[in-house]
Amino acid sequence: MKRLRPGFTLVELLVVIAIIGVLVGLLLPAVQAAREAARRMSCSNNFKQLGLAVHNYHSAYNQLPMQGGGTTKEVGASPSASGLAQVAADVPAATNALELSWLVGLTPFIEQQALWEQISNPRQIPAGIFQPMGPTPRRRLQDHSKFPYDPWVTEVPGFRCPSDPGVGLPAFARTNYAACMGDSAIQSGSGGIDDRGNNCCGGNGAVRARESCRGAFVYRQRMKFRDILDGLSNTIMAGEIATDLGDRDKRTHPAKKASGTMGNTGTNKYCDSYIDPTRPQFWGSGLVETDFNASIGPLPEVMRGFKWAFGRNVFCGMNTTAPPNGSLCLDRFALSDAVAPPSSRHQGGVHIMMGDGAVKFITDSIEAGNQDSVHVGWRGFALPPGSESPFGLWGALGTRASREVIQDEF
Repeated sequence: MKRLRPGFTLVELLVVIAIIGVLVGLLLPAVQAAREAARRMSCSNNFKQLGLAVHNYHSAYNQLPMQGGGTTKEVGASPSASGLAQVAADVPAATNALELSWLVGLTPFIEQQALWEQISNPRQIPAGIFQPMGPTPRRRLQDHSKFPYDPWVTEVPGFRCPSDPGVGLPAFARTNYAACMGDSAIQSGSGGIDDRGNNCCGGNGAVRARESCRGAFVYRQRMKFRDILDGLSNTIMAGEIATDLGDRDKRTHPAKKASGTMGNTGTNKYCDSYIDPTRPQFWGSGLVETDFNASIGPLPEVMRGFKWAFGRNVFCGMNTTAPPNGSLCLDRFALSDAVAPPSSRHQGGVHIMMGDGAVKFITDSIEAGNQDSVHVGWRGFALPPGSESPFGLWGALGTRASREVIQDEF
C-alpha cells in the first residue's frame, strides 16, 4: 500500500500566513504605542532632573538661573552697526551681552560639569581668548566655522526629548525645554533691560517689564522663589517645546505677525491667517517670514529650539498666552516679543514643569480663556497691571503673583 507523508497543504499554509499577518498588524500599533509611552516617560524624567537642578541652583545661589544672564556688553566692543551683538571679529573682547539661557547655569547641576568648566573659564584659540562665560550664543554657523566655540554647539542629552526626531544642521545644539515668561507677550523679548544691563525704552524698561512680565522668569532680571507668591506648586516654571524639522510647522517655524501691535486685541491669532486650511498644523504659501538681524544668522538657523544656550523666546522661551501646540508668532524680529506657546511631539499635549519640580502633562484643550483678549501690560490699550489673566486657567498657571485661585484640575 502507498504510504501518505504528513504535511501541510498549500491552502493550510496560506491560512497560517494570513493569520500571522493579521496578528502582526494588530501588534505593531501596540508596540509603537509602548515605545512612545517609554519616550514620554523619559522626557518627563529629563524635565524632573531639570526641576531638581533648578532647586539645587537656588540653594547654591539664592536665585533662579537667569534667562538672559551672563556678561554685559562693553561700550564700543562690537563692530556691528546695530550694536546688538558680539560677533566673531570680537573674539579677544567678546562678551555674551546678557543673552545666555537659564539652561547654561544648570549644566553643573545635571552632571555636565566638564561642559560648565569650558564655559566658565577662558578659552584660548589662535585668534585670541574667549572670555569666561563665552561669546554671545547668537553667533552664526559661519562664525563658529571661523572661530569655533564648542560649548554652544554641544548637544546635551538632558535637554532633549526622545520623542523629538530633530537632529543636525542648521541647528547648533537643540533643546526641548523652555523657561516660562508669563501670560503676556508684551516686553517678553527684552525684560526692559539692554545688553549693557541698563534700562531700555527711554529708561522705563524695568517699570514696563514689572507690569507686563509676570512669569517665573523675566528676561535679564534676577528672580527668586520668594517672588513666586502664588506658590511654587501653582506656577509653571518651564514648558516643553518641539524643535523645527524644516517642514513649516506652525509651532516651530517663526512667523511675523500680519498686522497690529503685539499685546492688542487678537494678538494670539495675529499669524493664523498664514495657516494652510487643508493642513492646519502647517503654514501655507502666504507665510510672511520674520525679519532677523544679520548677526543672528540666516532664517534656517533661527528656528524653535535651535540654540539651547540662547535665552530669547524663539529658542528657549515660552508663555501661557495661546494654548499648547499653538502658533509661534513674533512681533517683528526673531528676538522680539512673541506669542510662544509650548509644543511637543507627544500626542495631545505637552509636559510642563511646576515651580516645585513636579512635571505634569497638559492637554491642548486646557481652558485658555478669551483668546481674542488684549494682554496685560503697560501699553495704553492693554489690561491694567495686576489684572486677572484673560487666558483662563492656562494663563493663571503662568503668572507668579497674580493671586488667582486655581480650582480646576489640569
